[in-house]
Amino acid sequence: MNETIRLLNARKSVRVFEDREIPTEILEAILNAAMRAPTAGNMMLYSILDITDQAVKDKLAVTCDDQPFIASAKMVLIFCADYHRWYRKFKLAGCDAGDVPPPQLSDLILATNDAVIAAHAACTAAESFGVGSCYIGDIIENFETHRALLGLPPQTAPVCMLVFGYPTAQQRERPQTTRFPKRCVVFENRYRELTEEELLGMMPNDRTKALYNRKYVSAFAKEMVRSTKEIFKNWNRKD
Repeated sequence: MNETIRLLNARKSVRVFEDREIPTEILEAILNAAMRAPTAGNMMLYSILDITDQAVKDKLAVTCDDQPFIASAKMVLIFCADYHRWYRKFKLAGCDAGDVPPPQLSDLILATNDAVIAAHAACTAAESFGVGSCYIGDIIENFETHRALLGLPPQTAPVCMLVFGYPTAQQRERPQTTRFPKRCVVFENRYRELTEEELLGMMPNDRTKALYNRKYVSAFAKEMVRSTKEIFKNWNRKD
């Protein structure tokens, strides 16, 4: 097994960090790796916010579902789907005689892909240096608060956040979470409906109900739905 595959297979989320700074050259290497990630049409439909202000980290720890470890992370990156640059550039270039239409849902999906691909390149690069990370999907919540906090213009949306730091010994030794069987995820050529037996094998019903209540009908889930609607309104603005 080569080093890259070993790294990808060994990676796990880290939520407790040592009080140790990440050297500047490693921070730069992580950002450079993110910017070399695959991107649609080489447009780089994302922006990366490098959060260095402790007050902003403290605020994010509260607004992102009250997760204090965010504030202790040594590096916090927010990946925004970003059509704003191109919207301005298209107008500046006189496209459609300067009357450029606002970006659509398809553009948001494409830009989200770009942003998340860049984020995972950063995640993998960090892992290669022994720096742990954790994805924070809750950055999608509280959109109005985050828009003001981060100075987000129209046609932008924070779609994922990564927090980084050196993992404590407990985090390094903590067992990985399991994944579903390959046969339930990877299909050849065409989608395959899983049998009821396979669905039950993936997760028993009691745990499935608990997951549903926590992730799909909870207050946080409803806020995620509400914020997503506001994100698209901001994305679709013609300012």
